[in-house]
Amino acid sequence: MDNVSIVMATYNGEKYLKEQIESILSSTYKDFELHIVDDGSQDNTMQILEHYKQKYPDKLHIKRNDTNLGVTLNFLNAVRNMTSEYIMLCDQDDVWNMDKIARTLKRVKQMEVQFGKELPIAVFTDAYVVDEQLNVIHESFFKSSRLNPRLTDLPHLLMENKLIGCTVMINQAVLRILQSSPLPKRARFHDGWLGLISASAGKIGFIKDPTLLYRQHDSNVVGNRSFYSYIIDRIRNIRRQRRALLELYIQAEEFASLYHNKIDSSKLEIISRFSKLHQYNFIKRRIMMIRYGYLKSGIIRNIGLMIIA
Repeated sequence: MDNVSIVMATYNGEKYLKEQIESILSSTYKDFELHIVDDGSQDNTMQILEHYKQKYPDKLHIKRNDTNLGVTLNFLNAVRNMTSEYIMLCDQDDVWNMDKIARTLKRVKQMEVQFGKELPIAVFTDAYVVDEQLNVIHESFFKSSRLNPRLTDLPHLLMENKLIGCTVMINQAVLRILQSSPLPKRARFHDGWLGLISASAGKIGFIKDPTLLYRQHDSNVVGNRSFYSYIIDRIRNIRRQRRALLELYIQAEEFASLYHNKIDSSKLEIISRFSKLHQYNFIKRRIMMIRYGYLKSGIIRNIGLMIIA
């Protein structure tokens, strides 16, 4: 069997942590190790982790950051330190299906057979959206969010991340690219960054079935919202949306700078062109977005993009 490293980032996660760890330990696929990196929790998270480490010393590995890195850098830094052939990302407050590891690994290995093991590959899945008590709110994260998980080509991912981090598995080829340069300073989200590596240098796969219960609660850093609340939020916060767009351009610029020697020239041109969009005037910027496919999911999102860009 292939060893899988599961990377969990924790921060003040005492409320749901036990449930998540128990769900992982109940997985049908047993050849895994759970690497948990705590980002300076002030609650009982560390005590819970120490309890499980004593109980499962061969399964759990615990590290505590000296300083708070924030969720994006905590995840990316932890992933960089892995050595396994396959790595999964894991949040502290969800519940995994028993076959989540097995199903995702099967898809990654199928893609490796198809495209070659040396090619960077990421696979992500859908998720049930649930409330704090695990009651299902939506049968599909992507349907409820009106996001199209099939739009994972590089131009679309530069504009809009589709990968739900807690569902992602990458192979070692993605890891090698991440390890080839220093950690990014302007990455917006860890899952989006790994998605860009895979889209620019390899392939991305999607499993349409949910593989976990994606819990929604007040402490979520990034969560699921109804599509209508998404629209209302965008209308009310146009200035914030413009700032987020600028952050995407800056992220792309840093991405190209860090990995230019790992990406072929055609993909590098796509990234470089995107990073310069803010330098163009009102008309040309929109023409470039449409011409080269720097777009989001659905008509409504793209109308909004054309208004705020």
